Amino acid sequence: MGTPHEPYPAGTQDRLPPAVRITVRTAERMRDLGRRLAALLAPGDLVLLNGELGAGKTTLTRGLGEGLGVRGAVTSPTFVIARVHPSLTGGPALVHVDAYRLGGGLDEMEDLDLDVSLPESVVVVEWGEGKVEELSEARLQVVIERTVGSTPDADDDARVVTVSGVGPRWAATDLAALEV
Repeated sequence: MGTPHEPYPAGTQDRLPPAVRITVRTAERMRDLGRRLAALLAPGDLVLLNGELGAGKTTLTRGLGEGLGVRGAVTSPTFVIARVHPSLTGGPALVHVDAYRLGGGLDEMEDLDLDVSLPESVVVVEWGEGKVEELSEARLQVVIERTVGSTPDADDDARVVTVSGVGPRWAATDLAALEV
């Protein structure tokens, strides 16, 4: 698990690591990616997950929960909007939000008190793009795209996951550690 946020030297926020693109072929590998991602996360981190329905956002979050050592089964929070999974290991809680049914920006999500949860938790927001970026000057953006095989031997179930850091928190983080 990562360490709490520390201030970065002036100017480092402009030197973000390049985005990484990872091809993921199975649900188990998506959970593995989530566990590797959890090792980079710390209290106060915001992760935005974007991708079409069924792309693997919740499966990735399930791996994050395993990597963070949180309580409870990580399932889609579509109908409850948000679930909190407390840590079993003394680390940060996982706050898992599904913003799919929320049309507005941060104002509509204010009732969820994400700004209160963020400093002590890892907050993961599915469908959060354009809705919660104002919560933090730093975030990880994760985009999951399905690939379509062009030959009979191609794996039609593969996903391409692009992870990019935004803001000073990610300036010194080597995202290439997510690639295996």
